[in-house]
Amino acid sequence: MKKYMVVCAGLAVALALTSCGSSKESAYRKAYEKAKAQEAALAQNNPTTTEEPAVVAPVTTRPATETVVTDNYDNVSVRQESLQVVDGAGLSNYSVVVGSFSVKANAEGLCQQLRNAGYNAQIAYNSGNNMFRVIAATFDDKASAVRSRNEFRNRYEGAWLLFNKR
Repeated sequence: MKKYMVVCAGLAVALALTSCGSSKESAYRKAYEKAKAQEAALAQNNPTTTEEPAVVAPVTTRPATETVVTDNYDNVSVRQESLQVVDGAGLSNYSVVVGSFSVKANAEGLCQQLRNAGYNAQIAYNSGNNMFRVIAATFDDKASAVRSRNEFRNRYEGAWLLFNKR
């Protein structure tokens, strides 16, 4: 029975302490309202202090002009290999390779697909690593080869540049 009395007394004390919070809140509210009233009275007594509007520069719109993008083709990586043309007219300095095969028949299949699509595809052989390279296009300058490689990457993700050492 004593335990129940102690528990009840503890609950009563806790309830009494939590009820004090509302009086603190109302005291804070009164202080806030008093400060706001003083601020409003001060603003009425000093009408000379007016805030100046911020000066904003007008926004002028200009039409978009043509932008020239200059690519740095010197940073494009190029493999160097010594090749022998197996099927095709001959290679220039830079070539776009779209496939590499160790089996010649696979290289011939891709080469034929490219020719059917209208490209002057060729097959070259690298005896150093026993690979047949399917070349979609060949160029004398690196810039043209890079542009062509970028176009071929839309269809052949692994397209890369090759410099023929001869």
